[in-house]
Amino acid sequence: MNKKKAVAALALSVAMIFGVLAVTVFALDDITQSSSCKHCGMDRQKFDFSRMLIEYEDGTSTGVCSLHCAAVELAMNIDKTPKAIKVGDFTTKNLIDAEKAFWVVGGTKPGVMTKQGKWAFEKKDAAETFVKTNGGALTSFDDAVKIAYTDMYEDTKMIREKRKMKKAQSMEHSH
Repeated sequence: MNKKKAVAALALSVAMIFGVLAVTVFALDDITQSSSCKHCGMDRQKFDFSRMLIEYEDGTSTGVCSLHCAAVELAMNIDKTPKAIKVGDFTTKNLIDAEKAFWVVGGTKPGVMTKQGKWAFEKKDAAETFVKTNGGALTSFDDAVKIAYTDMYEDTKMIREKRKMKKAQSMEHSH
């Protein structure tokens, strides 16, 4: 009987290890499938803490670097219905349900593709700790998306200017 329990415990341990490995591989799989943002070209691995994955009801999905680019994606695909919207947890970098996440908007930490940072957290206490350290306001996903759309014009101007400056600098260095 003890041998059976030992074999069962070993089998359970092996199954748990494979489960953890499968979750880890799946979590990174979105970056493998979409290594760069569809809209701006940014490296999604580098921005794993702000990356997003939108899965549509038609079975397609799109990986982006940030809430800014997710807002662009959703606006451009108005006839496609999202089945799931996932975001990288700022702390763990794991993909979490964006609609259930605790969002922080604003603060001193520079945003990704935006002047006003927008960060997602799986746990409310992690979001509150971030606010204590960096400022910003705790909000819902819906409000964070509305703010992303409100910020879109100024953010787009900022991105254009940064790219223009970067291009001018690279032109100077190539001569």
